Amino acid sequence: MPENGLRHKPSRRDPTVTGDSRARHHVWVTRIGILTGGGDVPGLNSIIKSVVYRGWELGWETIGIRRGWRGLTHLGPAGTADTELVVGLNRENTRAIDRTGGTILHTSRTNPAAMKADNLPEGLAADRLPAMEASDGRYDLTPVVLENIERLGLTHLVAIGGDDTLGYADRLAREGVPLVAIPKTMDNDVQWTEYCVGFSTAVTRAKELINRQRTTLGSHERIGVFRIFGRNSGYSAWYAAYVTSTRCVIPEAPFDLDKLAQLLAEDRMANPSRYSLVIASEGAAWAGGTLQEYGEPDAYGHRRPVDVGSTLAEELHQRTGVEAVHSDLTYDLRSGDPDALDQMVATTFANVAVDLLADGVHGRMVAIRDGKYAHAPLPDAALGPRHVDVATMYSTERFRPLYGHRLGMPLLLGPPLGP
Repeated sequence: MPENGLRHKPSRRDPTVTGDSRARHHVWVTRIGILTGGGDVPGLNSIIKSVVYRGWELGWETIGIRRGWRGLTHLGPAGTADTELVVGLNRENTRAIDRTGGTILHTSRTNPAAMKADNLPEGLAADRLPAMEASDGRYDLTPVVLENIERLGLTHLVAIGGDDTLGYADRLAREGVPLVAIPKTMDNDVQWTEYCVGFSTAVTRAKELINRQRTTLGSHERIGVFRIFGRNSGYSAWYAAYVTSTRCVIPEAPFDLDKLAQLLAEDRMANPSRYSLVIASEGAAWAGGTLQEYGEPDAYGHRRPVDVGSTLAEELHQRTGVEAVHSDLTYDLRSGDPDALDQMVATTFANVAVDLLADGVHGRMVAIRDGKYAHAPLPDAALGPRHVDVATMYSTERFRPLYGHRLGMPLLLGPPLGP
């Protein structure tokens, strides 16, 4: 067997590709490719393992595509085994991966539909480029992706990611690739689903870290500002505030900075420990202010936002005269192993995805809808991320989640979903 665990290209007309001895000499006529794109979150390895195990039960082979969509744009020359970007997955080499966070397949923010010239794969024939040119010096490598899917003999694809990664999955589905998507992001903002893998762990970690810092905030009688990921959607900050009974500011509701400063000063004086705190989404901005961005846009056109936490702490200090300190919780929340809920959802999403493919259902995304496992349309990149429903979930006067009138709401308290 080749070093990367791959056998020769299978097809539905090629029944000669057999598994290892543990697979009872299955005949591989179905080969699933699986990839993870965008930011890492806890639970990705649980998805990978469960796809492999469920596929094995059906007699299917699973191939890992490394580095997200880049693995399908940057394969080596035809006729070579690319051990850097493709790996055979089986029960043995995935047995224990669900005990850790991150992704064994690695990840990237590659967008095959808009690739810069300096990032094109080596060996791509120059005479093909004019037909692939999209705009602004970027190229649409979808024809290359489709060729590599065929070259690897992939009969199905499981794509795991957030809005950006799954937006390109929608493109491939429209090109006829049989795929099912699995939503993951600590922002919980993918369309058409109430839950994304990684979200519970992020909120649980935020709760632990914020509560841990209460002692030092109280010891020094300070105001604490905690920055959390959420460029366009405030779910992570909103839920963290919900479970810590604190205030939060979110992108969906530009806030009155003077009013926030007044409330935090009042909170501090009413607190026997003489501290107060606020949780800020990275995309939050006060009324009349502009959230600055810096750096080159990434493959999906996003630039880095200026650190709102640090800026907000300075503004609060000036307005209250109280020392305000900033803690950046962003990467801490997406690191380490998944909590029990994320591991359960990740495992179940993976099994549902394979079952859908086995039933001939594709071009869909596994989802939670009305608190139940379901499948939904792939995210439409033109619609952007899902947002906190300010009217039913958030007090713009108190900068707090709304707690009343929850009877009949789904477990995760989110707004109604689309189709």
